[in-house]
Amino acid sequence: MLAVVRLAILDTDSGFVQVLVNRADSMGWQHRWLESPPRPDEFAAMRLNALVIDLTVLGPAAWSYLEEVAQASPSLGIVVATGRSSVAQRVRGLRLGADDWVTKPCHPEEVLARLEGVIRRRKQANARIDEAPVVAAELEIRADQFQAFASGRSVDLTRREFEVLQLLAAAEGKVLQREEIYQQVWGYSMAHGDRSVDVFVRKLRQKLESGSPTWRYIHTHFGVGYRFDPEPRDGATPAPPAAEVADVEDPSPATVDGAAPAGLALS
Repeated sequence: MLAVVRLAILDTDSGFVQVLVNRADSMGWQHRWLESPPRPDEFAAMRLNALVIDLTVLGPAAWSYLEEVAQASPSLGIVVATGRSSVAQRVRGLRLGADDWVTKPCHPEEVLARLEGVIRRRKQANARIDEAPVVAAELEIRADQFQAFASGRSVDLTRREFEVLQLLAAAEGKVLQREEIYQQVWGYSMAHGDRSVDVFVRKLRQKLESGSPTWRYIHTHFGVGYRFDPEPRDGATPAPPAAEVADVEDPSPATVDGAAPAGLALS
């Protein structure tokens, strides 16, 4: 069971907000309604667990604002609840820091359930902060920083990319099905045809291979899922593992965009 939830709603749709607030009240959640956007750094002072945000309130500044809020409050769970949108826009929002995306009109029970899933995952992730770093080939995976490092240099992962990497690495060479990855990272069942896992694994693999080009870390099992198992590339002479490098030396996001359909005029 979740502790008391502190929720902020940034939206000008009074009907939607009122229904959501009424249901949140019945669950004992604390909440505040924001009709205009505060500075991104002000959310940390509010000591919130979660934020529901309608990006249309922000106009052309929506994407940069979302990214700034996510960076300023990394423990804040963010759910976008907005009108009709394209796949490209949803992917862009998730990559910039949103944890989930709901299309209006939507039932308040679904919004709150998604919020609970986001908060639960954040709580579980925070509980792992004290875990020792995981070293695999040239990678060092650090739960305390939500980042991976290749030979001491940051691979620069988004939080969601890190969660996928951490889940795969913890499986110790086991093949994880796409549905299992989605359930563990996103917090609910994967819809038919959803390619979110493939998109995130592809971006993750590109970043890992860019930072550590002599190793292959994530292997695809077509029609099933993915496996984390570091292997040297054919013909490559891999560097020593990250733990050995650390003993001898101290080495000093692509955006998917698309045309906005009617209902979500974001540039």
